[in-house]
Order: sequence, then structure tokens, then C-alpha cells
Amino acid sequence: MFNGNGGYDWDTVYNMPIWLRKFTFNKIKEHFEQANEAAPPAPTKSTPQIAKPNIKPNYSTKASN
Repeated sequence: MFNGNGGYDWDTVYNMPIWLRKFTFNKIKEHFEQANEAAPPAPTKSTPQIAKPNIKPNYSTKASN
């Protein structure tokens, strides 16, 4: 369907001959592939490292028997 960018509604696509539906789909697919190739790559997000507090406990723990 080509949602949000003009195009066809569900009823029109449903009633299209199969050959025309495939042709239209391939043309739309080619359009988006070319648009994706022309667009600059998105910057990658690196997950920041969480700084752990430099705290040393002053007690010892032991598991009970």
C-alpha cells in the first residue's frame, strides 16, 4: 500500500490484476532502495559505560550453613 506517501488504498490494490500489483510493488521497492542509497548513513549510537562508584565495603559476609 504506500502508506502515508500517497499511493493506493486497500480496495484498489486488492482489485488490481496480479501482474500490475507485482509491477507496482517492484517500482515502489526500487524507489525506496534508491532513496536509501542516496541518504547519508545514520550515526551509530554507542552505549555509554556506566561509571561504578569506587566504594570498598568495610565488612565481610559469610553464607550461613
